[in-house]
Amino acid sequence: MEETNELMRQRKEKLNEIREAGIDPYPHQYAPTHTTSGILQEFEDVNETPDETNRVTIAGRIMTKRDHGKSSFAHLQDSTGQIQIYVRRDDIGADSYRIYRRFDVGDIIGASGVVFRTRTGELTILIDAVELLSKSIRPLPEKWHGLQDKQTRYRQRYADLIMNPEVKEVFVKRTKIVQTIRDMLNEQNFIEVETPVLQPIYGGASARPFTTYHNTLDQPLYLRIANELYLKRLIVGGFDRVYEFSRDFRNEGMDRDHNPEFTMLELYLAYADYLEVMELTENLIAQTVEKIHGTTKITYQDQKIDFTPPWQRITMIEAIQEYSDLDPDSLSAHELYTKASNAGVELAGDESKGEIIAELFDIYVESKLIQPTFIYDYPIEVSPFAKKKPENPELVERFEFFISGMEVGNAFSELNDPIDQRQRFMEQASNLAKGDEEAFMVDEDYLRALEYGMPPTGGLGIGIDRLTMLLTDQYSIRDVILFPQMRPEN
Repeated sequence: MEETNELMRQRKEKLNEIREAGIDPYPHQYAPTHTTSGILQEFEDVNETPDETNRVTIAGRIMTKRDHGKSSFAHLQDSTGQIQIYVRRDDIGADSYRIYRRFDVGDIIGASGVVFRTRTGELTILIDAVELLSKSIRPLPEKWHGLQDKQTRYRQRYADLIMNPEVKEVFVKRTKIVQTIRDMLNEQNFIEVETPVLQPIYGGASARPFTTYHNTLDQPLYLRIANELYLKRLIVGGFDRVYEFSRDFRNEGMDRDHNPEFTMLELYLAYADYLEVMELTENLIAQTVEKIHGTTKITYQDQKIDFTPPWQRITMIEAIQEYSDLDPDSLSAHELYTKASNAGVELAGDESKGEIIAELFDIYVESKLIQPTFIYDYPIEVSPFAKKKPENPELVERFEFFISGMEVGNAFSELNDPIDQRQRFMEQASNLAKGDEEAFMVDEDYLRALEYGMPPTGGLGIGIDRLTMLLTDQYSIRDVILFPQMRPEN
């Protein structure tokens, strides 16, 4: 800390010297003609002789600086990469060179000159004009010593991005992932919409909400935990194909694949069921992977994953039978509870058979699903917005898909019977009254919408952060969120 303070003091002295020389260290604009990557491509065939026809103007941050009396080499970094510059006192003048010597690593500068290649073969710009664009008061952290702590990198993402260009590539790729999905949905005549983030009643998922208060309306509001119920209102209103990339908020734990603020894609398709949505899902994801990687086969955390459709399909009951010694179909709720408790599953004692089955799946199966896999036909107790299976009303037409032991998406044949939906809302409200913080209230307006009639509908939610983890080979969700939620620094 003392060393940093001393370096900052020295930099402030240089800043004052620059100002005393009549130079604004923070000018209003600058007009570069090229990027570093553009120069490296355009002037690939340049030789060792500087030529006026190879003139460029660039702007960037000084990442290295080596002064040698009357000359200096430096590397500038812009949003596309790095390039070397060569500054000589005889080329820019004694006064400008004296100011240039006050520049530090971390300063942002603009420079003009001609491109040539040094005797060592490095493409370089011979500078004849240089301008300070932003004086850096705080020294950059040392890449290998000062910015290795993950917590520091998350808190100071700006420094992380400066020192680790590969981090920026993760977020560039994230943007491409979202844009690829958006383009494909638009081509299939889906309409992108926006729904409320502040909601008077939360719902659409089992989660504890963040609460706030609207002073003018004199009412509590909730940050949305999902946008499902608003999107289905639009299906009622005649939008047959809708989607939204939404920021959702859940007031719950943080771990490798959970952040309280996260991005979801939700889409709804009228006149479809969960089987049609299943096919849409695997094609949408596979095409996205191929667009980003040029192939549907990638490596994630040393695991080879093949996204080529069709993906494996297995019911939840079959999965438990395959990965454990339990057969939920042949056991009563009490027998299942006893076996689950003996196996170390933490249960409160009042769970239904369906809830125990879901817990068993989480314990025995989820982590083992490495290749893209659809798990379908869930217990009704854990799926309050999905249609019952006609041949077995204890199950619903729901699937989740898992990749590398992680749930990435969730889908239903959407429940459109308002009477059945009201009953399930009442069960949720009862659980909420008993202290279940992840249950939710009755949404009378949503029920009113269903009473007007909603067509058969298939819905899908995909966790964009988790999908990005997979496609950029990042272990933690914090590595694909620019500014993840953190504990207070103190």
